[in-house]
Amino acid sequence: MLELAGAYKRYESPGETIHAVRDVSMRVCERELVALFGPSGSGKTTLPLLAAGLLHADGGSVRFEGRELSKFSKREALAYRRTELGFVFQSFNLAAGLTAEENTAIPLLLAGIDHSEARKRARAALGEVGLATRSTHTPERLSGGEQQRVAIARALVGEPKLILADEPTGNLDSETGEAMLELLSALARERGAATILVTHDAGAARYAERVLSIRDGRLSEATAPAQTQADP
Repeated sequence: MLELAGAYKRYESPGETIHAVRDVSMRVCERELVALFGPSGSGKTTLPLLAAGLLHADGGSVRFEGRELSKFSKREALAYRRTELGFVFQSFNLAAGLTAEENTAIPLLLAGIDHSEARKRARAALGEVGLATRSTHTPERLSGGEQQRVAIARALVGEPKLILADEPTGNLDSETGEAMLELLSALARERGAATILVTHDAGAARYAERVLSIRDGRLSEATAPAQTQADP
């Protein structure tokens, strides 16, 4: 589904060149969850940005279902992010003042889905994450775990093919974070979505088919999450 081949990305700053991703090759397949570990500055945040087409590689290629992302027009790139991708963030990124249902419906509305149909699908998605009775609550009336459940519902409501989850347990206690990983992995696989999980949580390995370590922009297969020595 997603393939990076010799991908390279650098950032230029006065007097310094930062090699964020160096000759990275990897594949992520349907229903597969890949956990990505690495310390700050290792390149683990750059990889999902390349996968989302928000950054273009300076070398190599990044392909989604055989299509080179760097060759997408602006309209194609926007459609790709709206219809093929789902995002889950550490900070939840919910719109204040909007209900859980309204937050969940946002990707559908942006994709041009009729308002009533979008709300119907949003309510169904919230039911799947255990928030059927909280759909009218705004973020400030929800716990951290509940807010992340809304974020998961929002990421999955459009039936994306690829989920990009950036430290989704970072603002949660360990027990709640584990529950979120279990929920996210189960629902993503049920829908046939692939998932890239950027995390410092060693327990995430229990939900991943593969655990990849990234350090100084280079990937390696990790035989155990403890070996990645990722920063919290």
